[in-house]
Amino acid sequence: MTTQQKSFSKAENEVMPEFRRRINEAESTEDVKKFFTYTIRELFDKIFPDGAQLNLDEIRLQPEESPGYWISESVLGREDVTGVWSMSDLPNILERLAQVAGNRHAHLMKNPQRSESKIRM
Repeated sequence: MTTQQKSFSKAENEVMPEFRRRINEAESTEDVKKFFTYTIRELFDKIFPDGAQLNLDEIRLQPEESPGYWISESVLGREDVTGVWSMSDLPNILERLAQVAGNRHAHLMKNPQRSESKIRM
């Protein structure tokens, strides 16, 4: 018996344009982290319309770590999330979003002038 993997690429494609726009306009590493978290929360709302609301402290960007993000065990342990997480492309989607955000985060870390000039205004 084979198990079929569920794909959430449609939901990913729905959030990606706005996510890329926000990330590209981010002027600080904190903005990047915030936009990442908000987008993952939006993605979860699309995938789990009957629940699995994600609190902002349950997911965060971790660009220096693999896979690029952290998600709380309390979320992964939820009954509605567990099956989806292990039998879908959701972890890969989060990794792709973390990659985009991580690239912008790294760029802002190397070139802090823009965010510093914004702070001084």
